[in-house]
Amino acid sequence: MASTVINTGLRHNWTVVEIETLLQMPLLDLVHQAQIIHREYQDDSVQLASLLSIKTGGCPEDCAYCPQSAHYAKEAGVAKEPLMDVDDVLTKARLAREVGASRFCMGAAWREVRDGQDFDNVLAMVRGVRSLGMEACVTLGMLKPHQAERLAEAGLTAYNHNLDTSPEFYGQIISTRDYNERLETLSHVRAAGIAVCCGGIIGMGENTKDRAQMLQILAAMKPHPESVPINALVAVKGTPLENRPPVDPLDLVRMCAVARITMPEARVRLSAGRAMLSREAQVLCLMAGANSIFYGEKLLTTANNDAEADRQLIEAIGLKISGKVEAAAA
Repeated sequence: MASTVINTGLRHNWTVVEIETLLQMPLLDLVHQAQIIHREYQDDSVQLASLLSIKTGGCPEDCAYCPQSAHYAKEAGVAKEPLMDVDDVLTKARLAREVGASRFCMGAAWREVRDGQDFDNVLAMVRGVRSLGMEACVTLGMLKPHQAERLAEAGLTAYNHNLDTSPEFYGQIISTRDYNERLETLSHVRAAGIAVCCGGIIGMGENTKDRAQMLQILAAMKPHPESVPINALVAVKGTPLENRPPVDPLDLVRMCAVARITMPEARVRLSAGRAMLSREAQVLCLMAGANSIFYGEKLLTTANNDAEADRQLIEAIGLKISGKVEAAAA
């Protein structure tokens, strides 16, 4: 079977044209190339990450996909809630650890971090999660340098701040924030020595070139993001994108494969939209290079796959769960 030959390996000089070519390759050829890279740089494990919304709703941003935006709250039926209590969050973290998660991610519906009691409480959550022997990741919106440094001092493993899409398409999805502000926050995270968790969403109306541009920006980062979430749009009623058609599962496979090829050392995280996939489609994504899944009942405010079904699937295809933390770690 003939296939397009593209210079792979650990590179930071990928072009949009190269990545677009990968995205348009025959699927079996693409997955084959991704498998070669995956086996060279990764092992046969899948990391389970649990995601908790620690502060839900009321965000002033107008991201067209997000039911937590204050712009769509009434229609989407997501009420504004205060920041969760530290002890309650740590109870959830312990439960996540008990069912196999080794990474605990906390999301707050903020435009930006503001110094004060709420941020101090988030720092306490980070310290508490780390004391359980788990990786801790947060997504809190935009950060200033001193805030990134405080998170690093608290032991934060990773900071999530997705690019979402290409710079060109970005303005059609969000008008309350500039693309460069996202890149600036990522630079503060990296400067503080925190791992970068950064990916995007497909299915919002973007084209293949937009997807390629987003991946190219990520692949040009030095170093590459340690974690790359690949999300499929969950079209939530009440948001501007509620009528978008479901993402073709094979497009998600392609995104996982190209993320693996262009960022060989990253954890490629199969994230939002996974509940819409069949077992077979999920296996294809894992074959294509995904090696982490978000695990548990909810991804912030949308449904996720059943935890036991996830464990059974991983076992059925002969993969291992990585970094399982024993309760004694507390």
